[in-house]
Amino acid sequence: MATSEALPAGFGELEVLAVGTVLLLEGLCGLSLNGLTVVSFWKSPALRTPNHLLVLSLALADSGLSLNALVAAGSSLLRHWPGSGHCQALGFQGFTTALASISGTAALSWGRHQQCCTRGRLTWSTAVPLVLFVWLSSAFWAALPLLGWGRYDYEPLGTCCTLDYSTGDRNFTSFLFTMAFFNFLVPLFITVTSCQLMERHLARSSRLQVSVRQPARTLLLCWSPYALLYLYAVLADAHTLSPRLQMVPALIAKTVPTINAINYSLGRGPWQSLEMQRSKQD
Repeated sequence: MATSEALPAGFGELEVLAVGTVLLLEGLCGLSLNGLTVVSFWKSPALRTPNHLLVLSLALADSGLSLNALVAAGSSLLRHWPGSGHCQALGFQGFTTALASISGTAALSWGRHQQCCTRGRLTWSTAVPLVLFVWLSSAFWAALPLLGWGRYDYEPLGTCCTLDYSTGDRNFTSFLFTMAFFNFLVPLFITVTSCQLMERHLARSSRLQVSVRQPARTLLLCWSPYALLYLYAVLADAHTLSPRLQMVPALIAKTVPTINAINYSLGRGPWQSLEMQRSKQD
């Protein structure tokens, strides 16, 4: 992997600046939109409901992911990693918020399924433990590389930290497959299943006026590139991929906070339309 002292071969100065600019825009956009969600939750008593607690949890996770993008943007614009340490701390922070975003999407999809397709509504006694589980589970998995199962290292650009996939050894392989099953495949299954059940239920009741598949598409399209990169590192030598190509999954994943904010919190996303349909039906 790249060191903190110099950028790897294969990157021109303009390319580094371009990556930094993209990360800066992604970070600022995601942080501002999700910040509005957090402020709205505290300012509006009407939003302090169990379902909106799941939205708040997801917004906090995406805000942390956006902060991680801003650190990477600053390092890219400086063209080196500032200082001589903190890579492990940034890796832990970024991985925790990324896993909390993925699991939070699954939790929110399940909660909206309960609200839209059952007679009961999500209660605080269910929502609060669910949010705690999302964050504690994410922190647990993110802490394992600090304890020796997997490890964090600099990304190909040398300006941010992520899981070290450069070796593809047994330690990385065992951690990757275990982590991916519990933190990507299981949340993806919950999200897809919840969306499909909602779509069928609303179609039968002639209330389906919007697409409810966007959360599943976001998980699949935005996080699958990382999954494919890690899988390639297990099956082949990651060094055979160009540094530019290795940076693509990171740039795609950093769009998640903005997409989630639009889907769940702002404008006329699918969840807002579903809630309006439910209110009219009630």
